[in-house]
Amino acid sequence: HNVTRSLPRANEHNPATIGLGLYRTSNKPFTMSAQKVVMVTGGTGLVGSAIKEVIDAEGNSEEKWVYLSSKDGNLCDPAAVAAIFDKYQPTHVIHLAAKVGGLFANMKHKVQFWRDNVNMNDNIFQECHKRGVQKLVSCLSTCIFPDKTTFPIDETMIHNGPPHFSNEGYAYAKRMVDVQNRMYKSQYGCNFTAVIPTNIFGKHDNFHLEDSHVIPGLIHRGFNCKKEGKSFDIWGSGKPLRQFIFSIDLAKLMIWTLRSYDEADPIILSVGEEDEVPISDVAYAVAKSLDANIGGTPLEVTFDTSKADGQFKKTANNQKLRKYLPDFKFTPFEEAMDITVKWFLENYETGGVRK
Repeated sequence: HNVTRSLPRANEHNPATIGLGLYRTSNKPFTMSAQKVVMVTGGTGLVGSAIKEVIDAEGNSEEKWVYLSSKDGNLCDPAAVAAIFDKYQPTHVIHLAAKVGGLFANMKHKVQFWRDNVNMNDNIFQECHKRGVQKLVSCLSTCIFPDKTTFPIDETMIHNGPPHFSNEGYAYAKRMVDVQNRMYKSQYGCNFTAVIPTNIFGKHDNFHLEDSHVIPGLIHRGFNCKKEGKSFDIWGSGKPLRQFIFSIDLAKLMIWTLRSYDEADPIILSVGEEDEVPISDVAYAVAKSLDANIGGTPLEVTFDTSKADGQFKKTANNQKLRKYLPDFKFTPFEEAMDITVKWFLENYETGGVRK
């Protein structure tokens, strides 16, 4: 049976509304199924797996969560996307799926990165609109910001200049998600929004030695150095600063966004500038955790200063998040690192690690 309800809009000053998430930006009541069905695209990767872990721990029987993988269908194909929506009848969608790749792939295949992401996103938006999906949360990336910018970056600066030329296909496609969110709200009253996380790490990451992000790459390389009795050599001085967000913390914040964040404009999900970590501290935390979990001769961390450092800071401003959630507690960095390293070690031989 379908029921029609009008619910209060979520308000950070009214805790009773936090967690409802069943509202639209228009004042008209909407029709929804008796059960809230949340469909997560890209649901088996780093972020999707973390969302599943948090939701499973909640044990909320009023919500049904569906986690899609590429096996469920090609999201670039409108007919396949329509069939997925027919099958699961979602009332809410978290859209994590994207065509992603390393620097070389992004530079060589700009058209494919543009087309696949634009088509995928457009299909998801269209189905959510046509079917009256109550909330759509998409995931963007800090690499979509202008290449030439001032720091810290904030949500208002996305379109202030071109992104770095190397990933412009991907970046412009992702920027269009922000544009679509505002257009669908303006024309149809849809409650669609996007989050912008900083550097994510955690269980179920891609630990490939050549094609991974900094933390999973260092964990895998540190593990190999430990095994081979070599020093753990880090390229550069180790001084550049980065903001890292643990996948479980991001999952909690994305679930909050789905239930309680009521703007079409995006929101940066990140630790604050005061919690930026030098790459040297990342390397030492990796070594400390590998030593604690494996034993044996401690890893010696060295820095090859003949190698370039890259950009010193890429700070993102999390003031908007703190306005809504002033008391949110992020997992301490070393604790999150230890959880990630333990998972890597436990799953390395069993084939559970993407490497």
